[in-house]
Amino acid sequence: MHTILGANGIIGEELAKEIRKNYSQNIKLVGRNPKKSHQEDLLFRADLLSLENTIEALQNTEIAYLTVGLPYNSEVWLRDWVLVIDNVIRACNHHKCKLVYFDNTYAYPQNIKVQKETSPLSSDGKKGIGKKLAAERLLEAIENNEINAVICRAPEFYGPGKTKGFTNNMIFDALKENKTAKVFLRDDVLRTLIYTPDASKAMALIANTPDAYSQTWHLPCDDNRLTSKQFIKEISNQLGRDIKYKVLNSFSLKIASFFNKTIKETQELFPRYKIDNIFDSSKFKNRFPDFKVTSYQDGISNILSDFNLKK
Repeated sequence: MHTILGANGIIGEELAKEIRKNYSQNIKLVGRNPKKSHQEDLLFRADLLSLENTIEALQNTEIAYLTVGLPYNSEVWLRDWVLVIDNVIRACNHHKCKLVYFDNTYAYPQNIKVQKETSPLSSDGKKGIGKKLAAERLLEAIENNEINAVICRAPEFYGPGKTKGFTNNMIFDALKENKTAKVFLRDDVLRTLIYTPDASKAMALIANTPDAYSQTWHLPCDDNRLTSKQFIKEISNQLGRDIKYKVLNSFSLKIASFFNKTIKETQELFPRYKIDNIFDSSKFKNRFPDFKVTSYQDGISNILSDFNLKK
């Protein structure tokens, strides 16, 4: 049994499709209100803050995938991420199943250094500290042979369907609603984004590769990184019209943070929008050279088609 903890987000949904296509027909979807993506999916309602619930959810599981999302709130992340990961570790240990943990880059330092699997977990933001504590708990459990697990880490998402991320929200959703696209702080720095179907496919591949465990992996991204200006220019080229956008400066963001909860909760990430953000996934590409990474051009094309923005 392949069990997805937090199955109704975009990563969990894409992951379920990939597992069913290439690895197993026995899939359990776990969440507070899980929904089937295939008629043969098993559903299990659980709260991962409850150890008892988590142990019950992982019954008969061979590989557990932790893709759950918590409310975008600093205090919640600081308090609950380590509780979730500890419950999952203990439940996996109880059932002797493997764990694949889908992580983000919040715990990394926000500087110009290239982000690698060996980069220190040294964020001083509350969300970053919450993710740091969770990752360190899992690394400790791996080191102490409590669990056979692997960490799969990804930068900011962009993609089709119900992908959530600042790029989708501020650019593609804005276009769909005939609003002006927006960019945080600068439009001339390089950014690394991951196409959500790629993230799920790569995670499933790692999960089903025995020698990939007891490691951290950066999930694959297109190395031909674009600035926000270039990204929007590519959208303009594909749509055959000039896309207007606005760069939100520090002052406007500070004012907006008083009225917009999401902007307020995003403030700890703003330093990385002022510099080139280079997320290196060469380790994955060297280990899995046949994996086809979606280019930004193709990713943009797929999203525009999915959003019915192409005429």
